[in-house]
Amino acid sequence: MVALSERKIALVKGLVAAAPDKVVGGLQAALASQMGDSALASVRRLVEAEAAERRLRNAILLPIVPMCVGDGTDRHGLHFPAIALGYLWKGLKALDPDGVKRASNALYDYRPGESSPEPFDAVLRKAADAVRAGQPREFALVRTLCDQSRPDGGAAFQLCLDLAPVVRRTVHRLPEWTAHFGDDTTAAARLAYRDACAVRDDAGPTFFEMLAAQLPHPWMVLRIISAVMDKPNERYLGQSELSSFAERVMDDIDAALKAIQTLDTDGGEPAALQAAKRVEQVTLQIAEIETCITIDREHGWGHRLFKQKSALASVVEGRIREAERYAGQALPMLPARLRRIRRMIPRHTLPPDPRAVRRATTLFHFVREIRSSANYGGFASARSRMIEKVGDMLDHYVEETLDLIKTGDCESEPIARDHLEVVAEFSRLVRDDKAADLVRRRAAACEAPPRMAAGG
Repeated sequence: MVALSERKIALVKGLVAAAPDKVVGGLQAALASQMGDSALASVRRLVEAEAAERRLRNAILLPIVPMCVGDGTDRHGLHFPAIALGYLWKGLKALDPDGVKRASNALYDYRPGESSPEPFDAVLRKAADAVRAGQPREFALVRTLCDQSRPDGGAAFQLCLDLAPVVRRTVHRLPEWTAHFGDDTTAAARLAYRDACAVRDDAGPTFFEMLAAQLPHPWMVLRIISAVMDKPNERYLGQSELSSFAERVMDDIDAALKAIQTLDTDGGEPAALQAAKRVEQVTLQIAEIETCITIDREHGWGHRLFKQKSALASVVEGRIREAERYAGQALPMLPARLRRIRRMIPRHTLPPDPRAVRRATTLFHFVREIRSSANYGGFASARSRMIEKVGDMLDHYVEETLDLIKTGDCESEPIARDHLEVVAEFSRLVRDDKAADLVRRRAAACEAPPRMAAGG
């Protein structure tokens, strides 16, 4: 295969340059085995060069990289257009090539918290001054793009660049700050906050926005705010410039509750897993607020949080009841025909209802995945009762169906076996794989009595 032409290389280079970091990383892994002078080898070299360029860019611009997402219009946090990052980097390479080179050399043996960040900070100071002046052209574009994405976006981006050296010194300590509360971590967080406010008096909220962008879950920044403010009460935090961080988390909880309530029961396992993750997120966020802020259950945020916790338990318990109802529809039963037999027996006149099976399966996936959230969420007992009740129902269904097959009283053996396969899948979800295998083995070993030959 011949190598790509210059024109095609330029086209591919433009496409790769516009791709997100994750896509570039995926391409690099996919093309790693391409060698020689083939067309794909040309693309591999191009992708590797782009990946190396981005590693350098992301290291130098570390404090603001996670803030440049999408079109920058997301109001759930401080974000800027991703394209602004590209223009900023392009402008920096042209404005301060020597500074970028020094930063590149420093990156080889850089150790956060040990090595001096000055080579990186020097480049960022040049960037901040250039954005402030709107010169050269790339930096004017950065400011314009940020202004278009949000009111005063350019000024906010400039402040982020001014705060970048302070944030860079804290990034490697964020795991410690969010995992361990103590005098040492509290003192370090307060010192960093003081340094941020020394850059500008009103820089506190922007500083915490930048830290939030660096965390795996932005709402975890409440832990750092709590450390800096010595676990504030609701009134004190609510009247401060940082109140939006707590309110944003509670707005998140409301949105997640609506999404859980509208779970698509026809969506199968993916929909169930997504809803279960939202349940886990809500329980973690409620715990975060209760841990980081002193609240009053009867008023304000505390009252709102109590209502949200109650709503979560109510919504999840509703889904749990639905799972039991759809399981009954998927495995219909009816009273025995003999009056002396009062128990319910399986009905095998119709094949399993695919709609009921699908919905029960979706909800059983959901119920299984919320087990880690059940205790704190307040729905552990409802979950346990449902699992026990459905488990007993499945046991009864298996025993009765196998008995009907053995005695030859089953309306349709093929339909009965289809129902047993549904039971096996339900058993896997409400119990485990061993329970499902046991149902399948017993069904395979069960044989109907031989039919009498005609006239025999």
